[in-house]
Amino acid sequence: MSMVVARWGLVVFFAQLVAKFFFDLSWLWTLIPLGLAMALTAVGNWAPTAPGVPRRGNVFKALSYCCWAAFFALFAAGFYVDVPYWWGWVPLGLAIALGAVASQQPTAPAAGEPGAPQPVEVAPPVTGRWSALNSPADKVPSHGTHGCGQAYAIDIVAEPEGQTRPGFGWWPIARRNRDFPAFGAPLLAVADATVVRAVDSQRDHLSRNSFPALLYLFLVEALFRQMGGPGRVFGNRVILDLGDGTYAAYAHVQRGSLAVREGDRVRAGQLLGRCGNSGNSTEPHVHFQLMDSPDLDVARGVPFSWRGAGVPVGGEVFTVGEATLALSGKPLTG
Repeated sequence: MSMVVARWGLVVFFAQLVAKFFFDLSWLWTLIPLGLAMALTAVGNWAPTAPGVPRRGNVFKALSYCCWAAFFALFAAGFYVDVPYWWGWVPLGLAIALGAVASQQPTAPAAGEPGAPQPVEVAPPVTGRWSALNSPADKVPSHGTHGCGQAYAIDIVAEPEGQTRPGFGWWPIARRNRDFPAFGAPLLAVADATVVRAVDSQRDHLSRNSFPALLYLFLVEALFRQMGGPGRVFGNRVILDLGDGTYAAYAHVQRGSLAVREGDRVRAGQLLGRCGNSGNSTEPHVHFQLMDSPDLDVARGVPFSWRGAGVPVGGEVFTVGEATLALSGKPLTG
C-alpha cells in the first residue's frame, strides 16, 4: 500500500513542478509530495526477509532512501529559494554510502551453504552457452535486496562460441541491443505451469554498460524506476505458477516477444518469449527467480537449482543442451 501511495505522490510532485512554471505556487507545495513519496518508498522497501534473517541490511537501505529524499528535496528547493549548494552534497554522500553498506550486508546463507533453505529444482530457462552474474551462489540477497522476491534471483548473459559480448568501458556510452548475443534468445518454461502474468509493452532501451551510462542508471533512472514500482524495475515480464506456492519470474523480456498469455497452461521447455533489455537493466540479459507469490510487492524469494546446471556462481560459464530440458518434459516450441 505504501508503494502505491508513493507513486501517486510522485505524480503529484511532477504536476506541481509543471504548474510552478505557470502559477505562483509555494515551493513547499512541490516538496511535500516529493518528500512523502520518497519516505513511503523507503517504507515500501522495508521488504520481508526470509524467516529468522535479521533486517540490518534493510535498515541501511531505508536510511539510504531517506537521504535520497532529502537530496532531491534540497535540489528542487534550490530553484525557488537560496539554498547553499553544499547542503545537497551531504545527503547525497550519505545516500550513496548507506546504499553501499546495505548492499554488503550478509542477511542469509548463500545457496548451498549450511542453513540455506532447500532449493526447488527446475529446468533451466535457456539453452546454449551462458555465464552467471549476481548469483545467489555467491551471496544472498544476490541483488542486494529481498524486495520483489529477489533474494535468490540470478542474472545470466549469453556467451556463444565464436561471438564476443561487448565489454564494459568508457566508450561508446550506449550500444544497440542487437550488439549483445543474449538479445532475442528464447526464454523457456522451467516446468509445467500456468501463466499468471504476461507483460511485453515496455520498450527495450539502449545498453547502460559504460561508466557514464551506469552512473546515470544508478543516480537517476534506477531511482525513478523504483518509484514506479516493481513493474518498471522488472520491465516486460512473465510469471508462472509452478504449483505448491512457488512462482517463477522472468524479467527484462523483449518487447512484443511473448508467445503466451495470462491463463495459458505451458509445458516444461515451451517457448515463453525472448530475452530483451526492458526495465532496470544494463544490457540484454535474463533475470530469473523463484518466489512465494505472484505479487512482486510482497513476494519472498525461494531458492532454485537448475537441473543439470545447479546454481552457477558469478562468472561461471555453463552450457544447457536440449537433452537437459527433455528430462523435465517434452520441449515445445510454442
